[in-house]
Amino acid sequence: MFNASRQVTWPRLKSALEKDNAIEHRVEEWLGKMSLEQKVGQMIQPEIKQVTPEDIREYHLGSVLNGGGSVPNNDRYAQASDWVALADQFWNASMDESEGHLPIPIMWGTDAVHGVGNLVGATLFPHNIALGAAQNPELLRQIGEVTAREIAATGLDWDFSPTVAVARDDRWGRTYESWSEDPDLVRAYAGEMVKGLQGQGGECLDEHHVIATAKHFIGDGGTVNGIDRGDNVDSEATLRDIHGAGYFSAIEAGVQAVMASFNSWHGEPLHGHYHLLTTVLKEQLGFDGLVVGDWNGHAFIPGAEVLNCPQAINAGLDIFMVPHPEWKTLFHNTVDQAKDGTIPMSRIDDAVRRILRVKLRAGLFERKKPSSRALAGKQSELGAAEHRAVARRAVRESLVLLKNRNDLLPLNPKQRILLAGDGADNISKQVGGWSITWQGTGTSMEDFPGATTIRSAFESVVSDAGGELVVSPAGETDQPVDVAVVVFGEDPYAEMQGDVQNVQYKPRDTRDWELLKSLKAKGIPVVSLFVTGRPLWVNRELNASDAFMVIWQPGTEGAGVTDVLFTDAQGQVQHPVKGKLSFSWPSRPDQAPLNMGEAGYQPLFPFGYGLEYGQRDELADNLSEEGLQLPATEAVWELFKFRPLDAWQIEVEGGKNDRAVMSGNRIEVSTVVVDSVDREVQEDARHARWNGEGFGLVSLATRDRQVLTDYWRSKGALVVDIKVDAAPSAPVKWLVGCGPSAASEVDVTSELRDLEGEGWQTLVIALDRFPDVGSDFGLVLPPEEFFTRVLEPFTLTTEGTLDLTFSGIRIEKSRA
Repeated sequence: MFNASRQVTWPRLKSALEKDNAIEHRVEEWLGKMSLEQKVGQMIQPEIKQVTPEDIREYHLGSVLNGGGSVPNNDRYAQASDWVALADQFWNASMDESEGHLPIPIMWGTDAVHGVGNLVGATLFPHNIALGAAQNPELLRQIGEVTAREIAATGLDWDFSPTVAVARDDRWGRTYESWSEDPDLVRAYAGEMVKGLQGQGGECLDEHHVIATAKHFIGDGGTVNGIDRGDNVDSEATLRDIHGAGYFSAIEAGVQAVMASFNSWHGEPLHGHYHLLTTVLKEQLGFDGLVVGDWNGHAFIPGAEVLNCPQAINAGLDIFMVPHPEWKTLFHNTVDQAKDGTIPMSRIDDAVRRILRVKLRAGLFERKKPSSRALAGKQSELGAAEHRAVARRAVRESLVLLKNRNDLLPLNPKQRILLAGDGADNISKQVGGWSITWQGTGTSMEDFPGATTIRSAFESVVSDAGGELVVSPAGETDQPVDVAVVVFGEDPYAEMQGDVQNVQYKPRDTRDWELLKSLKAKGIPVVSLFVTGRPLWVNRELNASDAFMVIWQPGTEGAGVTDVLFTDAQGQVQHPVKGKLSFSWPSRPDQAPLNMGEAGYQPLFPFGYGLEYGQRDELADNLSEEGLQLPATEAVWELFKFRPLDAWQIEVEGGKNDRAVMSGNRIEVSTVVVDSVDREVQEDARHARWNGEGFGLVSLATRDRQVLTDYWRSKGALVVDIKVDAAPSAPVKWLVGCGPSAASEVDVTSELRDLEGEGWQTLVIALDRFPDVGSDFGLVLPPEEFFTRVLEPFTLTTEGTLDLTFSGIRIEKSRA
């Protein structure tokens, strides 16, 4: 808990949007008209899937949000007009004046953290870590302006951006959402992004701009071991000087919302931290906008519940973000707590006063319904040519060259070029997390109309110059080539699910390294284009490359990469390589945290490093290739924790051989539907329902065979946290498989029936329950051999009805 002896002085900031007496008078007028219920309604923010227009009217709701992957009518391909139509319905309900209802316009907030990531066809910019490498604050203002216009096209009013975290441990899964480890660069960027989103001067918060949000207050980038939603144990002076930097310039630029963070400070969750939310943010810094919570974040306060949390309001939270189906219970509980004095009326009034002030400053009381606004419904705004030009420029300026032996780069496009690697034609990897889906997974080119992949950019440049392009993800070619370009790197991820234990690139998967070595062994000059959301230990890959360029997660405009990588047909450089590292690059796989100025600072590449074309490359070709010595097996091997880990993925199949359809956070076939749902944190569980209309299968699978022999020998077991809401109506089999027709099964019908209605329980299935299995060739595989080739350790099948939710899936030794 906070100790007053730790207090330090925080700066008093002057906002570009100073208090206006006329607005303050109107705030008090509206406040005086409102009943307690109307006030509390302004403080409740449900998710659009959990709210109707009638709810908005009846409960006087002040705002709604859509989470990652959440879209109008559950239509992944909803157009701008569909978003506007729903926004109209919400607005009309909020402005209904019948039966004494007060017409207070509603706000709709969305996470547009690198462009409007929920919207098919939108311009998606490189993630923040890439923009930090551009070292160009003015570019951030332009990106904010573009993002605001594309949000405005949907009829929405509010962006939960920018993220102003100063990431200090690259193991954190949100490192890519941070511009830099350097607080000065973050401070330089944050204010410009706010100016771009909200506008300036006479254009401030007009119909071409949106309300901005600085997040997540405070210290999310400095948690112990980089654990998302973990504990920050820095001193208050460090909290101010490092993690406060982005908030200072954002508040000075006039940001109207600040989002509370999931993390704790010295064990006290920020959603319930009076000192930081009220004393520091509102009183010392002078922030007079609103403080909104994060996704059910108030539920993590000790003694609180997601539907019962006076502690958060009393600490200084103004709006509950409550994407919970029973949010109405929170409304009623908060009303009752205001009536009995648990929450002082002065605190209720302060919260509502701030909400009304923001709405009045944003001109929402004067505007008509969303569809009547200047940009509303204009599909042409989404991915407009001038918007994509800004994003393409951002890609160009963010690329960082780490190695360039013998001036291999830039390339002349007239050559015969081999394009290889799994990232060359992979739009999901290219755009990263927060892109159509929350984690950025399960997408295809259909989700990004107008986007340019690395491959398509290569094809255009090389074809126009008269060169020849050979595309082979595996690097296979039977003809000589002049150079090989290999695109590889991290797969998409977002918060929580992106946390790692060390900074070694793919410690259990060396395929990219092997590909680079095989090409170099053939005498082919090798250029590596590394896709990543954080600095990673890639000494092996650097040694196997003649040139190595970090392209981060460039977004939808892959042509920005080729703009820099290639000369024109005459060999002249068109766009120089400009990017400089905004994060230090590790020299060891266990080197985290790693920040400039700290004791023992010995990076492979320091903050600010980045070669220019023609600059002498001093990097040796004999970097240490000794990675972490990971055990072949561990006592507990987690396969699903918040999401499928490593190479695992959820698959579903139906008896009609129908193709699985993905929509938002759902995957379904004719007989079974699987949704991402919340258990303890956002989307950390999967809800599976079989309808009884035929065979249905839900599986955790990987494309690479896994060795489980040590677990079998150690009396291991497959373990899953499970909640059975409706028992099976027909037999249920748990299968462990090593191919399409090679699987061993255990009947778990009785176990699941016993668990019905018991809430969350742990189901343990000993590995030795699985008998010998017949292979594809009719042979019988003993356990020693069978457990060396597992592709699907967790598969449930039934032809009946079944309703269950599962969370953690793991393999544990000595559990049987």
